[in-house]
Amino acid sequence: MKKLLWILLCAISVFSAEIPWNSSYDQAFVKAKKEGKPLMVLITSETCRWCRKLESTTLQDDEIASRITTSFQAVNVTKDKSIYPKNFTAKMVPMSYFIDPRSGKVLYSIPGFWGTEDYNSILDDALQKYKKGL
Repeated sequence: MKKLLWILLCAISVFSAEIPWNSSYDQAFVKAKKEGKPLMVLITSETCRWCRKLESTTLQDDEIASRITTSFQAVNVTKDKSIYPKNFTAKMVPMSYFIDPRSGKVLYSIPGFWGTEDYNSILDDALQKYKKGL
């Protein structure tokens, strides 16, 4: 019985979605442009409890993670520590930006923590604005 449970837990962890965050803004921008996908920039800070909540709940949701992985290039940057365009101001964190890599313009931005249903709607809005720009 323990062996079966162990196999089941391993299978679940292998198949659960995880967002493949790019290591830098520039890397993510180049990939987004090459793949024809919008860029998602998540700005967080080291001491932000709402950032940790977004990362540990909403962004761990399999549907959200899968949508981000298939429809966006994503990068998570740390406010005041990472290199990213300074016009992406983040007076509060977490801050989600969605960028059109063809023009570099912000398609959509939204501050704060959001649950899965609301974040799905945010992703829908960002994709819709990106497609309108085609």
